[in-house]
Amino acid sequence: MEELTSQLLSSLKGIWKYRWHALIVMWLVAVIGWIKVASLPDDYQTSARVFVDTQSILKPLLSSMTSVPNVEQQVSIMSRTLLSRPNVERVMRMVDLDISAKTARDHELQLDELMSKIKIGGTNSYDIYSITYNDKNPKLVRDVVQSLLTIFVEGSFKGKKGDSEKAVQFIDDQIKNYEDKLIAAENTVKEFKLKNSLLLPRGGVDYGAQLLMSSDSLNMAKLELVEAEQSRNSIKSQISGDEPVLDTDLSPSAIQNPEIDGRIAALNKNLDALRMQYTELHPDIVAAKHLIAQLEARKLEESKLHSNSDPGKNYSPMLQQLKVALTEADAKVAAIKARVQEYTMRNARLMSQSNAVPEVESQLAQLNRDYMINKENYEKLVGRREAAKLSGDLSLNTEMMAFKIIDPPTVPLTPVGPNRALLFSAVLGGALVAGIVTALLISQIRPTFLSPSELREATGLMVLGTVLMNWTEAEKVKRKRGQYGYALAMAGLFFLYGGVMAATLIKT
Repeated sequence: MEELTSQLLSSLKGIWKYRWHALIVMWLVAVIGWIKVASLPDDYQTSARVFVDTQSILKPLLSSMTSVPNVEQQVSIMSRTLLSRPNVERVMRMVDLDISAKTARDHELQLDELMSKIKIGGTNSYDIYSITYNDKNPKLVRDVVQSLLTIFVEGSFKGKKGDSEKAVQFIDDQIKNYEDKLIAAENTVKEFKLKNSLLLPRGGVDYGAQLLMSSDSLNMAKLELVEAEQSRNSIKSQISGDEPVLDTDLSPSAIQNPEIDGRIAALNKNLDALRMQYTELHPDIVAAKHLIAQLEARKLEESKLHSNSDPGKNYSPMLQQLKVALTEADAKVAAIKARVQEYTMRNARLMSQSNAVPEVESQLAQLNRDYMINKENYEKLVGRREAAKLSGDLSLNTEMMAFKIIDPPTVPLTPVGPNRALLFSAVLGGALVAGIVTALLISQIRPTFLSPSELREATGLMVLGTVLMNWTEAEKVKRKRGQYGYALAMAGLFFLYGGVMAATLIKT
């Protein structure tokens, strides 16, 4: 500890010995530094704050009709890309900075300097964005911020109309393609239906139903043919004088009674239809059989009464009527036979084509499915086109996004930098340190022994004694003058520091 203290004292003595050298260095450093700080250009700063209102009443009203543009995302992206190279070059042209650039290198340097001095800030929660710029020219500062603000506002809407038109044009092209596909599909379906018209459903009835209806019609025609033949045979037997016709043992079908025969025929048709659906034990079938039996019994009773009242009918005008009835019965049988033949041919044709029906129906279903897919896509595209047009008009509507300038850029009157007071103080501190370091270095370069202990430590010899300096009166006066001069020089340094500080404070 004593050694450290002795070294510190020795250093202080060396510094004090070369104090005039330190004083000169202090003055040089301080004056040069203060001149340099005073010559620094003023740094002016201005900023602008803009509020972007994206809460439009149109958004909830049109959200279900079209795709509402995400204005928050648009503004956020624009704020992040505001300092892109094209935008900064546009700012340079707007404020005439590019005029002073003589070469491409000067242009690049100006561009880099401008980009480094511009600062963009924002708050996502309140959609408030700030633009700040610093420069030595206050008017240029205001112009740069105003230009950036203009680009920011204009850039949020730039290109929206072109994007909307491109989207609508693309959808129109797709609609035209699908329209051509629809026409081709419609023609294909039409030609297929014309080619396979006999195998396709008619009036909502498919091929299986057509086959069943044809079979039912054939069976009914055959039944009518049997009934017509039996009726004709009965008339023939009556004309030939077959007595059993009038006998009580005759079967009911051999007795001619047009009224009852018509009712029985209608019941038989109904009975056949019921048998196709139900069993013989069904109540409707049992009731129909019972009613037919009653009508046949009534027919027999009326036949007996007529036979007793007209025993000579074979020789009466009734015979002529029977011959007329026979002619009509023959004509009816022939007509029914023709009908049965036609139904038979139809049924046979349907049966022969039954194997091809599934394939035709499958092809038709495939054609209809392709047509419906194209039609559905076509209708969707038409709806999307209208939505795209509405969305484009909505994007171009300035009411979707309102820009409100909170703080417009102004020409700054007072600079924000440099902080000369701090720099002047730093220069003074650096000057003091430089002077002390200079004196210490000189003392180390030109060492002297300032005490007997230093001499003893340096030589290792015993110091027997010391000789003191005997100052004369003239030397004492000179010494005091030197001390006063040093104090005045140091005071002048601090006085000068106070002066520059006062001038700086008055200016600001």
